[in-house]
Amino acid sequence: MSLEFTAEQDMLRESVRKMAREKIAPRAAEIDVTDEFPWDMVDLLEEQGILNMAVPEEYGGSGSGIVMICVAAEEIARASLSVSTMFMVQTIGGILVMKAAGTKEQKDWYFPQIIRDKKLGCLTVTEPEAGSDAASMRTRAVLKGDHYLVSGTKCFISLGGVASFFSLFAVTNPGKKHAGISAFIAEKDTPGFAIGKHENEMGQRGTAMTELIFQDAVVPEKNRLGPEGQGFQIVVGVFNQARVLMAVEAIGVAQSAFDYSLNYAKERICFGKPLTEFQGIQFQFADMITQIEAAKGLVYRAANMIDKGLDVEEIPRFASMAKYLATKVAMRVTTEAVEILGGHGYTKDHPVERMMRDAKGIQIYEGPSNIQRMIIAKSLLRT
Repeated sequence: MSLEFTAEQDMLRESVRKMAREKIAPRAAEIDVTDEFPWDMVDLLEEQGILNMAVPEEYGGSGSGIVMICVAAEEIARASLSVSTMFMVQTIGGILVMKAAGTKEQKDWYFPQIIRDKKLGCLTVTEPEAGSDAASMRTRAVLKGDHYLVSGTKCFISLGGVASFFSLFAVTNPGKKHAGISAFIAEKDTPGFAIGKHENEMGQRGTAMTELIFQDAVVPEKNRLGPEGQGFQIVVGVFNQARVLMAVEAIGVAQSAFDYSLNYAKERICFGKPLTEFQGIQFQFADMITQIEAAKGLVYRAANMIDKGLDVEEIPRFASMAKYLATKVAMRVTTEAVEILGGHGYTKDHPVERMMRDAKGIQIYEGPSNIQRMIIAKSLLRT
């Protein structure tokens, strides 16, 4: 696949890059320090038509595909991974799940609220004893007349403290493992629902990551997404897109760390000459940019496959390869950037230490590296 972008995609990249540089980057350090959810960034992305670009056009969105969303997310992540994460969680949990499994009635109800009222949604899967192993989730949904009673605890939910509704996955038939998981839309004012502790994360701060507690929470049967037992299939399909979106965030933060450390090295004088005149430093930069470009190619190839419906059976493998490689590169590049800055890189006077902490988060979210390697290996060995 060629990495040539369309004129529309190039225009989007330039406009988002300018906005991110002028409006988002100056807020990045403050968001990290205060850990406060950046509602002003929600307003900014909404005003620019970016926040809900995945919403279908008939509901007021742009109907953008994954490649277009990746272009925007990459540029936002270069300025602030926290703001990009907010954008990605809204896209995945608030929009893509509904697009994949919602009925027309459900879309007619929720998409206008997302656009008109700036409501946020999030993905609600992870539990204290069920992260990558979704089949081990214990949150139960029991049908009682025209509603379900949901009980259980979800954890590490980004936007959990600020979302208006949740793409909730719960067990409706415990004996069927994966086939016993169903999907729902639960609203924050649901009787029996409460927000638990706010997580104090190492990086990607300001994303309102919390526990969500359901104690006989009342969820109308009409809020179920798809038939009972289809929840796992829904979340796996959305994860393919989510992993590509996490991967492009990794590209953004890696590029930002590369750019900052390169500019620093050009100006930093050591032993009477700039750092960039030392061959060892030159080799570091050569390795860093090569890895970034290689990962970027894989990420956009996977995004293109999703948008065009190419090689559908191979999409899970390519999505996992993209996330595995891109997040590994981001961790490596941000760490190298800290080392190139030396003692200065280890202080909060420079943004590379924040970038390194942020990069570790995306290496874990939507399945850590070993899970991606398992998916890749199973795909290769499938007969």
